[in-house]
Amino acid sequence: MTRMLPGLIRSKNADFVIANGENGADGKGLTAELVSAYYAAGIDVITSGNHIFDKAPLRKEFRNFPNLLRPMNYPPGSGGHGLVTVKSNSGVEITVINLQGRTYMSPIDCPFRMAERELTRLKSKSPVIFIDFHAESTAEKQAFAWHLDGKVSAIVGTHTHVQTADEKISPAGTGYITDAGMTGAFDSVIGLMPNVAIHRFITQTPQPFIIAKDNLHLNGVFLEVDPETGHCIKIERISLP
Repeated sequence: MTRMLPGLIRSKNADFVIANGENGADGKGLTAELVSAYYAAGIDVITSGNHIFDKAPLRKEFRNFPNLLRPMNYPPGSGGHGLVTVKSNSGVEITVINLQGRTYMSPIDCPFRMAERELTRLKSKSPVIFIDFHAESTAEKQAFAWHLDGKVSAIVGTHTHVQTADEKISPAGTGYITDAGMTGAFDSVIGLMPNVAIHRFITQTPQPFIIAKDNLHLNGVFLEVDPETGHCIKIERISLP
């Protein structure tokens, strides 16, 4: 990703870059060194999900990286924070919110209600609001998007590692896709060596977490947002070999 991203930023003339980095460290978790490398590659805000705490030392580093987010609906005391408002290269204020779903995942606070509370508080800020909704269930992601239709600029789903083909702009102007996909080896099972994943399913036992290396792709989404209204005016899937 760090090799391809600068060129992609130039080709799209991207004003602001958000990336989910929770699987950066050999497929699980993130390190301070990788956070610095992602910033250097042009990423403005790093979101995450249920694997963000897999590398324990990172908990002590959150204070050094204010633009590194963990899901906002984690319990107090988890470390880090789940929302940040920063200016883009052109000076537009953009709020990025990181939330996690609950279906087939940890029973943390309700992302629907937490989003409502935060959006009420953010009314006086810039209308450009982006949400990374890290969730397993496609139904939960779609319901979340309809619940916030017109209240945020874009909701991009993460977690399943498989890019979906349902990108759209909702009736009230919110850009949406169920999952942005995965940056990694496509000759794999969501990033794992196929033989490892197969053995795990057949034996129902834990297996070494071995990352696949072949047929690398970069997945993502390109969004255009009206800075005055906060409405999404274009959404485009990206999948580059």
